[in-house]
Amino acid sequence: MTDSPTPPIHVIGGGLAGTEATWQIAQAGVPVVLHEMRPVKLSPAHHSEHVAELVCSNSFGAKSADRASGLLHEELRQLGSIVIGKADDHAVPAGGALAVDRAVFSRDLTETLEKHPLIELRRDEVTSIPTDSTVVLTTGPLTSDALAADLRKFTGQDYMSFFDAASPIVVGESINRDVAFMASRYDRGEAAYLNCPMDKEQYLAFWNALCAAEQAELKDFEQETAKFFEGCLPIEEMGRRGEDTMRYGPLKPVGLFDTHRYGAFDAPENKGKRPYAVVQLRQEDKGGQLWNMVGFQTNLRWGEQKRVFRMIPGLENAEFVRMGVMHRNTFINSPELLSSALQFHQRANLFAAGQLVGTEGYTAACAGGWLAGTNAARSVLGLPLVSLPVTTMVGALFGFISSAEPKHFQPMPPNFGIFPALPERIRNKRERYGKYRDRSFCDLHTWAAANQIQLKQPVLATA
Repeated sequence: MTDSPTPPIHVIGGGLAGTEATWQIAQAGVPVVLHEMRPVKLSPAHHSEHVAELVCSNSFGAKSADRASGLLHEELRQLGSIVIGKADDHAVPAGGALAVDRAVFSRDLTETLEKHPLIELRRDEVTSIPTDSTVVLTTGPLTSDALAADLRKFTGQDYMSFFDAASPIVVGESINRDVAFMASRYDRGEAAYLNCPMDKEQYLAFWNALCAAEQAELKDFEQETAKFFEGCLPIEEMGRRGEDTMRYGPLKPVGLFDTHRYGAFDAPENKGKRPYAVVQLRQEDKGGQLWNMVGFQTNLRWGEQKRVFRMIPGLENAEFVRMGVMHRNTFINSPELLSSALQFHQRANLFAAGQLVGTEGYTAACAGGWLAGTNAARSVLGLPLVSLPVTTMVGALFGFISSAEPKHFQPMPPNFGIFPALPERIRNKRERYGKYRDRSFCDLHTWAAANQIQLKQPVLATA
């Protein structure tokens, strides 16, 4: 650490939120210690000791700024997000989504933080919240037992929890390209997804096998109190909800057809060749060696995963480099505990961000890290804390988690449903989302100027 009259801020947890918070604090000229327990203590979901490891997927969601995730990307670009900047640097083809080579991405972020003169990356487990310094909690869904107990004691509340799961990853060379075809839905954007088509007989056989497959034991998780987050249901749970549930979800066949092999989708002779269901695989790395089974987060036993998933046409000989895993996400009751600046009501020098506060998704974690880190730095520098306008996605998200009904509070991903209504009613969804985008950018720039925050040159994603 460099000599400084300002005591360091302590960030606990080296996920996306913690990485972003650490960088923003250092960029403000304040020394910071980032505590990451790996590899001293391992987590049930991580595979490396690098910060900002992407556990569930390598995708940050849609890139277009008239989509909720894409708008959040762009707001964070303008705000100088280190995580989104590195995601852009290490992007891999993913149609209209921002996806990254996750190994290179997390390694680069680790090295970048380690090189900063105001950042100390400390490998240790923090078992209680420090009371003698400014702290940003970003421990995420896998907060260690000791720290979770201390947080419960501090808040006087129990955690709420739901179960989250990660999808398997398949070696590209093991996918049967005589069956699987490259395409994006309705041929929009680049053909960046591998698609494994099923006819009705194949789908029903797969569905029956999936529903009957044996799940892994939850071990330390409390089965009777578990809640699935609806946006990340295990594929077997989705199958058990009905024969066609998957066909209206991740296996939706609409707009997917092997035109290179069969010609035009709407040709009369191709009517019987349209797939009944389609499993999509998204490129995981720049070299195209690894492919993620989209929507196939699962808690099946590993042997069962191989048996059942190899029933999917094109995956008969699939080689799995990562099996699906399941873990418990935990989050605090933020509406009762946090302000929209992500500061605890009970303790002015304590901030929090990431999935711990009840936001869902990678980009939302980055946004929380930016806000909590920025405000932690401003607090020690004697500057007023900031909250973004609720007409921006950052502002709307943290306005929601700080003001929602506490009794029914559940994790919230970025979405336009939490935005204030437009002055005029616009029925066309694409046009309405475009208006949300334009209003957000305008209000973001006005807010930044009023708070003397320097924005980056915008790079609008409109595709």
